[in-house]
Amino acid sequence: MSDVNIYCDESNHLENDGRNPMILGSVYCPTKDVQRIHSRIREIKAKHNLSPQFEIKWKKVSSQKVDFFLDLIDYFFDSEDLHFRCVVIDKTQLDHAAMNQTHDEWYYKMYFELLSKIFDPEQSYYIYLDVKDTRGSMKVTKLHEVLCNDMYDFERKIIKRVQEVRSEEVAVLQLADLLIGALQFNRRDLHADAKDRLVQRIKDRSGFDFSKSTLVKEPKFNIFHWRGRNDL
Repeated sequence: MSDVNIYCDESNHLENDGRNPMILGSVYCPTKDVQRIHSRIREIKAKHNLSPQFEIKWKKVSSQKVDFFLDLIDYFFDSEDLHFRCVVIDKTQLDHAAMNQTHDEWYYKMYFELLSKIFDPEQSYYIYLDVKDTRGSMKVTKLHEVLCNDMYDFERKIIKRVQEVRSEEVAVLQLADLLIGALQFNRRDLHADAKDRLVQRIKDRSGFDFSKSTLVKEPKFNIFHWRGRNDL
């Protein structure tokens, strides 16, 4: 049994924030390769004269740093160990009353939708979520419970850990922010030269235009568009 780290981030996850779409995303890799991946990312930063502490975030993509971000995207696609999966959610389709559920209950269902397609019962998983708010500790405890129950993993041999981390300290988690940001930017039909170039590079390297769900077993860049309760 091998170990896998999954780093999760999210955007527009609040029920009534007036922002759409909501995206849950994850970048995952073998646990044994995390240090090597972080070392390679530091090398790419050094190549572009950036501090080792420079935080990789979509909002930092600019014309001055676009070559760095393009190299980072190429590294992601060239690496056999890094994988991405996301769920893109049209919140205008939410009808919690009809499903007899709260927003929080639905939120955990969406996280199971995100992660269940990654899980292999022959492997063990360590799941890391970006710190978002003061309810985080309650959220990760509940998420661990939901995931284990839905996987019949009552002894927690498959899903070993769910915990919060600070994204500024974890470069692989920052990759999730970058890729989620690109999907958000494309979905909202925004335009800016450097970000347009990055979106296009991701489309070219993945072979997908972001508008449709990929095959469920797509291993490298996996997208699922959730369109309403019929998808549950």
